[in-house]
Amino acid sequence: MPGLAPRTSPYYAPGICEVMRVAEILAVGEAMERALALLEDGDVVAIPTETVYGLAADATNGIGVARIFEAKGRPRFNPLIAHVADLAMAERLALFDPLSKRLAQAFWPGPLTLVLPQRPGNGIHPLVTAGLDTIALRMPKGFGGELIARLGHPLAAPSANSSGRISATTAQAVAADLGERIKLVVDGGATAVGLESTIVKVEGGTLRLLRPGGIAADEIEAVAGVKLLRGQAAGIEAPGMLASHYAPGATVRLNAGKIATGEALLAFGSRRAEGWQGAAAMRNLSETGDLREAAANLFSHMQDLDRSGAKAIAVEPIPSDGLGEAINDRLARAAAPRDKINAAP
Repeated sequence: MPGLAPRTSPYYAPGICEVMRVAEILAVGEAMERALALLEDGDVVAIPTETVYGLAADATNGIGVARIFEAKGRPRFNPLIAHVADLAMAERLALFDPLSKRLAQAFWPGPLTLVLPQRPGNGIHPLVTAGLDTIALRMPKGFGGELIARLGHPLAAPSANSSGRISATTAQAVAADLGERIKLVVDGGATAVGLESTIVKVEGGTLRLLRPGGIAADEIEAVAGVKLLRGQAAGIEAPGMLASHYAPGATVRLNAGKIATGEALLAFGSRRAEGWQGAAAMRNLSETGDLREAAANLFSHMQDLDRSGAKAIAVEPIPSDGLGEAINDRLARAAAPRDKINAAP
C-alpha cells in the first residue's frame, strides 16, 4: 500500500487529513495501463531498465519533460536520452549513417546510447535535446521498450534519483528518494546492468566515447572496426557532461524593467515591463506565472525571438524558486559573453 505524503510534497493538496498518498509501487505485470495513463496526461513514471531505473516522460510533451527536471530537484537543462521501441522509431528521430546503424543493430536493445544528428521535424521537445542539433538515443529492454511501443512516442528518461544522489537500481530505492514527488514506480526487480549506458557519438566515420557505461569500449570497437576516441569536445554533447550555454544570435539582457526600442521581449507572468508595447516581438513563458510551463517553453520561445530579427532580447524577472532556478541558470548562460560560451559552469 502506498504511504502518506506530508504537506511539503509537490503533490500535496489541502484536505480533511492534510495529507496525500505517495508513489504507488506496481509490479511490471500490472503497471502498464496506469503508466500509460500518467504519461499520456503529461506526468512522469519511474520505470525499470536493464541499466538503472529511469524517470520517464513522453519526449514530445514539454510539460512532462519539465516534470522530470522538477522531480529530480535543483535541475539544469542538460540533454536527456530519448528511449525508443525499435530501430524504425529511432530513424524517425535521427539521421543514421552505416556505422551508427551497425552499432544499433549489434547492441540494441541494450545499454548503448548513440548521439546522432537530429532529423528535422522529429517532434522531440527541445527540452530533451537542450537546444542541440544532435539527439541521444537508446533502446531499452523489457518493460521500458514495451511501454514505449504502447505509447507510440519515445520516452525521455534520466536516472530516477534526486540530483547528486546515487542512481537507483531497485524500485524501493526510487520510492525512498522520489516517492513524495512522483505518483508511480514500476517494480521490475533489481536492474541487470546496474550502470548507466555507454554513450558514443558517431561522426564522420569516427566514434567518440562520451561516457563509459554498461558496454565495454572493446566490445564496441570490435563491432565498429575503429578505435573509440577519448577526450571531450567543447561544450556538452550528451547527458553526464558539463552544461553548455544556450546562445542565440541576439544578445540577452536579464531582469529587464524597461524595454528599449527594437528589443524583443521574453515575458513572464501577467505584469509587463515598461515600454513592452514597443517590443519588436514578444513571447510569454507563462501568462499565469507557472514555472513548469515556463521551463517547457523556454527554448522554443527564445528561438522564436531570435528568429524575429531583433538584435537584443530583454527578459523580464523570473522567480528563482523551484524550476525558476534552472530557468534563470539557463538564461544567465544565454546572456554570458560570447567568449565564455564554452566555459564550464
